[in-house]
Amino acid sequence: MHSFKISAPDRAIENSLKNKVDRKTKPVGALGQLESVAKKVALIQQTLTPALRQPQMLVFAGDHGAAKAGVSAYPQDVTWQMVGNFLNGGAAINVFCRQNGIALSVVDAGVAHDFTAVDGLIAAKIAHGTANYLEQPAMSAAQCAEAIARGAAIVRELAVQGCNVVGFGEMGIGNTASASLITHCLTGVPLAECVGRGTGLDDAGLARKQALLEQALARYRAAGGNNAPLAVLAEFGGFEIAMMTGAMLAAAEAGMVLLIDGFIVGSAALTAVRLHPALLDYCIFCHRSAEAGHRAQLQALQAEPLLDLGLRLGEGTGAALAWPLVQASVAFLNEMASFESAGVADQDAAQQASKAA
Repeated sequence: MHSFKISAPDRAIENSLKNKVDRKTKPVGALGQLESVAKKVALIQQTLTPALRQPQMLVFAGDHGAAKAGVSAYPQDVTWQMVGNFLNGGAAINVFCRQNGIALSVVDAGVAHDFTAVDGLIAAKIAHGTANYLEQPAMSAAQCAEAIARGAAIVRELAVQGCNVVGFGEMGIGNTASASLITHCLTGVPLAECVGRGTGLDDAGLARKQALLEQALARYRAAGGNNAPLAVLAEFGGFEIAMMTGAMLAAAEAGMVLLIDGFIVGSAALTAVRLHPALLDYCIFCHRSAEAGHRAQLQALQAEPLLDLGLRLGEGTGAALAWPLVQASVAFLNEMASFESAGVADQDAAQQASKAA
């Protein structure tokens, strides 16, 4: 297993940073969450004048053996078909990345299909989908470690090229079921509160999904399964979730800003934080998903997302939509005038003038 050295950012500049934010021409705290994001990015980069360079969206794709058992409303072939849609520029994530100037790459982490080499596709396949966790672990410990290593290598290459912001997205029929099991195991929230409709299950489909996941969990517990992050990831995860976990760990190690999307990306983030708690200091949580289990993740991580739009598409769409807000946070920190530079009287000055009068 590859080791990662992730330290919490040095807070020596925190007071200077707070003063800089508070002395902008606005009431203290008036920019709300934008102020928190500005401070987080500045602490990550260890500077009062942060810069966001070469933002990159990585969409990790993988298939799940359990999908054929009925945990999703869609057939497994949709995974590779949607990868084709990404590569042709036709998906929602393509639209939002184009709109907001974000480079996009698709990572074949473990799709049950063989792709020809094409621009925008990163070939990192571990296998043609995971095993069915209703019957056996989704992947071996060695496969899980290899997925983490390949995800880390992809991000390290981006860092070498000068990128310092990575957005995370995913595609994989059946992966909300994996995310539900991971979330339950790593947060302790009852499984029923972690299971949602995914790609659009009706009531009967949701009940079936719930029953299948209870069955998978019972098999794991009967075999002595514990809640150790890597054990849970190998047992129930997808190759795309494991690869994202490694990519996040490498991104934090490199001092990058991590844009965390919704429920499935959140399951990778939760796993990565359980492995290295300091990773949380590098994450910007972009939106609150409509998926039931995402609330449990956010509460467990004490995270307050930027957007709440009822999204449940995945792909990294929430991260791409939140990106302009992250840009705005850094822009106000760097470009907005202070009371002193603008010659504007602040509250303290007004109070002093009132006393003098």
